[in-house]
Amino acid sequence: MPTLKYLTAYPDTLQAQVSGLIEQNRLGDTLRRRYPEPHGIRTDRALYDYVQELKDDYLRQAAPVSKVAFDSKIQIIQHALGLHTAISRVQGSRLKAKHEIRIASLFRDAPLPFLRMIAVHELAHLKEKEHDKAFYKLCCWMEPEYHQLEFDVRLYLTWLDLSGERLWSGD
Repeated sequence: MPTLKYLTAYPDTLQAQVSGLIEQNRLGDTLRRRYPEPHGIRTDRALYDYVQELKDDYLRQAAPVSKVAFDSKIQIIQHALGLHTAISRVQGSRLKAKHEIRIASLFRDAPLPFLRMIAVHELAHLKEKEHDKAFYKLCCWMEPEYHQLEFDVRLYLTWLDLSGERLWSGD
């Protein structure tokens, strides 16, 4: 049975089901069937517009986001799919914060629901800093299928870890 490092927090029965899909070489096909196409967001500008639209729909009163970009330096190995950073600087006698969201470039060729889950997660950090109950409640409010999408992203990361083959191509 392969090590399922992205699924360690899930019950043994679920891990056994995933192991069965891996042994039958059906994990990739299952993900492709569930999510047949990649999204069409290719540029940082298009990504910024997409995230800004989500923010306007759900977090209108939250602090503005100054930059959103795909980032090839984010390492999945460090358990990061995206990053929310607040950069503080002095402007006159006041302290000004700029919020930036970076999403791993691996998700440039992923399905739109995967990108939405990561964007929702990073936007939720504008209101809730810690991964606590309030944080996940906010994520589920913005994306009702948040937990299923998070699980499916973990399945995709498991697939990548075992095969090294991307399932979708943005070409």
